[in-house]
Amino acid sequence: MSRFQSQRRVQIDNAQATRFDDDETLENVDGDDDDQGRQGSLRLRPSDSDVTEDQELFMGVKVRRKASRYRDYVGDYIDVPSRPYLTKILDKQGDKKVLFADRVLKFTGSGKMKRPILLITDFAIYIVDPDTAALKRRIALAALEKLCLSELSDNFFAMIIPTEYDILMASTRKTEIVTVLVEALKSTSDYELEVVLSNSFEYHAAADLVKEVQFDEVEGP
Repeated sequence: MSRFQSQRRVQIDNAQATRFDDDETLENVDGDDDDQGRQGSLRLRPSDSDVTEDQELFMGVKVRRKASRYRDYVGDYIDVPSRPYLTKILDKQGDKKVLFADRVLKFTGSGKMKRPILLITDFAIYIVDPDTAALKRRIALAALEKLCLSELSDNFFAMIIPTEYDILMASTRKTEIVTVLVEALKSTSDYELEVVLSNSFEYHAAADLVKEVQFDEVEGP
């Protein structure tokens, strides 16, 4: 079945503050809630925003959030060793070294939101349901082709996996996640992970569903 069979646009309205409820739909998600001024918000309208020279850049283009500029990276934010179901999953796969662990916001193909645990090791990416203690997905780092982010200040990023289907997520620790993935691939395979910065990109929400994400700049209070 072709991955390009259907195409839809993702719309995220910033009329309400982000609540991260498991069954909340995309229409109620903001951009950043810890920045002032320029914010990133996903909308249907094309974006004509520019990045000015006086703004701090991320990987050459990305506008950094104030909170992320001075944040120390911790890696494991949920204390993986204290959660037997996580250590059991990792042991079964032969993974020992956890580079990152935290709850994230994940968007499903139908537009719902989930709050799984994202684990990154030096070999793979894990998506785990903390409510059922079930491994929902394991992706080898080598299968990750690129990461897609906007040029604005927001928490969204997409992992592009050509051999499977992609993942759209949001996390206040997005910068750390991107850094961990880039460095992990470089150290294990000498491969430079591509990081694409654009206010419009497509991702495959399912094998037969392509969604277009468009970011729009909005003025904060």
